[in-house]
Amino acid sequence: MSDATFNETAAHAGRLAHFPVSLFAIVMGTAGLAIAWMKAHHALGAPVEITQLLRWVASALYLFLLAMYAAKLARHPAEVAAERRHPVRLNFFPAISIGLILLAIAWAPDAPAAASWMWRIGAALQLGFTLYVMSSWLHHTHYVIQHANPAWFIPVVGNILVPIVGVRFAPADVSWFFFSIGLVFWIVLMTLVLYRLFFHEPLPARLAPTLFILIAPPSVGFLSYVALSGEVDAFARILYFCALFLTLLLASNALRFVRLPFFISAWAYSFPLAAMTIATFEMGVRTGQGFYSVLALALLAVLTLVLVALVTKTVQAALQGRICIPE
Repeated sequence: MSDATFNETAAHAGRLAHFPVSLFAIVMGTAGLAIAWMKAHHALGAPVEITQLLRWVASALYLFLLAMYAAKLARHPAEVAAERRHPVRLNFFPAISIGLILLAIAWAPDAPAAASWMWRIGAALQLGFTLYVMSSWLHHTHYVIQHANPAWFIPVVGNILVPIVGVRFAPADVSWFFFSIGLVFWIVLMTLVLYRLFFHEPLPARLAPTLFILIAPPSVGFLSYVALSGEVDAFARILYFCALFLTLLLASNALRFVRLPFFISAWAYSFPLAAMTIATFEMGVRTGQGFYSVLALALLAVLTLVLVALVTKTVQAALQGRICIPE
């Protein structure tokens, strides 16, 4: 083997060892965009072909990332164990199950049998990840308040996604079980994260995009609650308008985020914006008020542009060798 071939092989092995589990956030964003365009199709007659293309792209990305992470687990188990002990990266493992649940939502209208299996596996994995992560929080020896950040919502509050399509595939109590976990611990973790943000040093630049995760729980909570209750009542409105306020709060700080250098964590912008867009389409359909349809279209335009920018930046970073490197 020549020196050049050996060096290239070693470089590939090194990149695989540092393949981050946080890359599954790309699937969350892409699947979220697909579902948002699906809502636009149902609500306003947007071209269905956009949804069909995006969900195939999201599915292919999921399978690719799953294969890569399985290879990492087989060849570099110590690196995977280090991610499980990492106070931030640990919280991105449930992106694996959340991605599968989102794909189930995207495929449910046209492939309900396959979507049902994706939902069942995703929901079971999500519960397992929740139990594991919460156990690590309860019996930790290394967490400090500075480790708290909005990414901590992902393992526990991710359960709130399950009822969106779960009401089709399982008894209602199963969906209420997951909804209850997500809702109650959203309030607990929101308090903890806001305390850390208000009274301790700002988040490092690498984690600043995770502030957008604050939008996701009330947005998804609104969608799940409406799926469970069948109506937009007072509590549904509280969830929606909480999400709307958080969206406005972060939008008012847009320049701060635009000035940040690109990190893979920037994909944290994508799914929360998608969740808010989908919730706004649902609000428009349920209430019949044109304001929400106009707002949803504006959000869909922003979401699509953000995804285009994220894909472009990610490809550039990959070509420049700035992904899958030691932190």
